[in-house]
Order: sequence, then structure tokens, then C-alpha cells
Amino acid sequence: MLGFATFAFAADSNIQIKHAELQPQDEYYNLNADVELSFDDEIEEAINKGVPLNFLIEFQIVSPRKYWFDDEIVTTSRSVTLSYHALSRLYLVNRGAHQKSFETLSEARQELTQIKDWKVLDKAQVEKGGNYKAALLFRLDQSKLPKAIQVDTISSEKWNLSSEKFEWALKELNSKEPASKELKP
Repeated sequence: MLGFATFAFAADSNIQIKHAELQPQDEYYNLNADVELSFDDEIEEAINKGVPLNFLIEFQIVSPRKYWFDDEIVTTSRSVTLSYHALSRLYLVNRGAHQKSFETLSEARQELTQIKDWKVLDKAQVEKGGNYKAALLFRLDQSKLPKAIQVDTISSEKWNLSSEKFEWALKELNSKEPASKELKP
């Protein structure tokens, strides 16, 4: 019975953020992150039948306040779409104006989860030595699914693909070192 439970867990859809960091550049910071994504059989079947999946990557930096709401420094999001083109038998990953094609779903999924050199913050927006917190969320945008599947999402957890909010403290933001956090098992 234990082996069956482990197999069932491995077959579930899952999004997990493993590592995130802000890398200083000339006048801004880039976000880099490692994300793991797995699909269950139902979602893979939907992709292979041509259902596009739109994912949102949401990033925020706040300055914590003791007696009031946190001061929002920056909030930004990016949309990434995974789809299958049946005629060419290729999986497509769209990031705005940039599109890449892949022969396997595994390769497309790996590209989908790449967060590299995303300009998220100008250095002028933060004070040297300030206390800041960053948060990152990676989730399926259910509002962009076909209406028939949106109805299914109400009663099914399979389509509720979302990472847990990945948060980390940012200290010495205006130094040369990256401000990062890694998920410890």
C-alpha cells in the first residue's frame, strides 16, 4: 500500500519553486529562479489535445512596516503559455513576443519553468541598507482555460496548479552579491 501511495503522489500535478535570487546589473536587478513543474495524466492529455495552458509568474518586493501595511515597492507579473501544435507536432512556449518550439513535452516544460534575467527592479527604487522582503508565485491562470475546463476546475483540484508563495528577506540590496534564497528539503 505504501508503494501505491508514493506512485499516486508522483503522478499529481505540482509546481514548486526551489531557488530564487535577485542579481544586480547596471541600474537594475534581474530575477533568476529554479521552478519544478509536473503534470498529471489528465493535464498532459489536455495539452496534447490542443488546450493551451497560460501561467502567471508574479513577483513582489515590499518594505515591512511595524504598525501599518507593508510598503509595496514593486509588483510585476509575466505570462507564459504552453501549447501543442498538432500539425507540426511541436510544443510551443510563448513569452510575450518570444516563442520557442520543442519536440517533447518534457523539453517544453523545462523551458516554461526557466526564469532567467527578468528585469524586475530599478536600483533607484530601494535604499541602501533598507529592509525588504521578496515574494514569488508561479501559477496556472484558470481564467484563460476553455470554458468547459473552467467548469471542471470548480470541483477538481487537478487544475489548481499553483506554487506556494516563495518568500525571502533582502538585505544589502545595493551590494554586488545576489540576494537569494534556496528551498531546503
